[in-house]
Amino acid sequence: MWSGGAALMRSLAVVLTVTALAGSRGFGAEDQPQATPATWRVGVARRDITPKGPIWMAGYAMRNHPSEGAVHPLWAKALAVEDAEGQRAVIVTTDLIGLVREVSDPVCERVEQSLGLPRQRVLLNSSHTHCGPVIRKCAEVTYGLDAHQSEIIASYTQQLEDHLVAVIEEACGAMQPATLAYGEGEATFAINRRKPVDDGQGIGENPQRPVDHTVPVLAARAEDGRLLAVLFGYACHNTTTPIYQLNGDYAGFAQLALEEQHPGTTALFMIGCGADANPAPRGELALAQQHGQALGQSVDSVLAQPMQPVHSRLRTAFARVELPLVDPPSREAVLELATAENVYQQRLAKLLIQRYDADGALPDSYPFPVQVMRFGSEFSLIGLAGETLVDYAFRLRNELAGERLWVAGYCNEVFAYIPSERVLKEGGYEGGDAMVYYGFHGPFRPGLEDRIVGLVKQLMDQCAAGSP
Repeated sequence: MWSGGAALMRSLAVVLTVTALAGSRGFGAEDQPQATPATWRVGVARRDITPKGPIWMAGYAMRNHPSEGAVHPLWAKALAVEDAEGQRAVIVTTDLIGLVREVSDPVCERVEQSLGLPRQRVLLNSSHTHCGPVIRKCAEVTYGLDAHQSEIIASYTQQLEDHLVAVIEEACGAMQPATLAYGEGEATFAINRRKPVDDGQGIGENPQRPVDHTVPVLAARAEDGRLLAVLFGYACHNTTTPIYQLNGDYAGFAQLALEEQHPGTTALFMIGCGADANPAPRGELALAQQHGQALGQSVDSVLAQPMQPVHSRLRTAFARVELPLVDPPSREAVLELATAENVYQQRLAKLLIQRYDADGALPDSYPFPVQVMRFGSEFSLIGLAGETLVDYAFRLRNELAGERLWVAGYCNEVFAYIPSERVLKEGGYEGGDAMVYYGFHGPFRPGLEDRIVGLVKQLMDQCAAGSP
């Protein structure tokens, strides 16, 4: 336990006790292991990715100094699955604000070289905790870092890349016979945060806007019925607390609770399309643990009930689609922006000038990655990049009504908010204002939603056709 973490955890003991007794089911219903013929092979691994010393923390621009220890470790975890035909894929979850293309692509290239796994078979997800370290090139305009902190972050990011490669290799080296089963629960602490204000759209609590309360659960069990791993998700920002102690927010506490309740199990969290949802209430570490406990209860309720066995057939697909941006400003206009009073505009101008000097122009689009993993005929996991809004999950489920879909956001790289067409038109933080923090000159052009959904459908068809 990092310095200061033990005291914080002790202060939360009462909250744990209270929340453990809440709800219609007690948390941690006893597993009833039952021998089942294994048709899959599964491997699980984890790596502690907690920074070894003080580091600037990601997510809240208001922070003005580095971290002060940790409440609990941050993890990179890997779940490797292989079907009866020998088709293998790996899902990696991380307690981080997000990965960037400059990390995820080299990781996948190294894994392909060492294990022969092509890009379409490796999915990387970040929980988007706002109590993790800054990652190099992720929302870099947000933070006013000096040279020393920039060096620390660069070093950490390189170590992180090594850890991600290692955890994938370790999971693939630990394969054993297993069964997979799928189910869904519900958690209700997320609330839509887009709230109309006099001059447009603000951030608050808006129960009239959509929220995805679904808790998808994938359970991997050994031949004797032991729970080897549980992969679960929820579509909500990990923004319960703005403290200076590193932690995984509600997602981290949910994983801890599940692993404590099921010794020997690895719990992996994968965030959904929750870019326009916040936990409610929020503001204190105790609330993060309370929400984590509630999410753990939901997962455990699913585990305690009969789940849908997943047939041993895995198909994967991966591709990118260009998302056009509004016309870039001239170099002269960027130079004028550098004199703005807003510090974030100043930082953005500096970054854009660097790009002009290096490339001679600013990019007019961004290559958006989409990934599909089809598990038998039971469900398909759709991995969308960026901070993806809930409209994408609802639209895909509606237009692919014959399929059971697990739609995850924050996959592979987190480079911007990904608004739906509705939110892009409304504007506000998620609709375009946040682009400055991610280093873009302006918002996306209309039409991005159809481009993303269209590519998802193509990849779904590709997987359904049977190509591995």
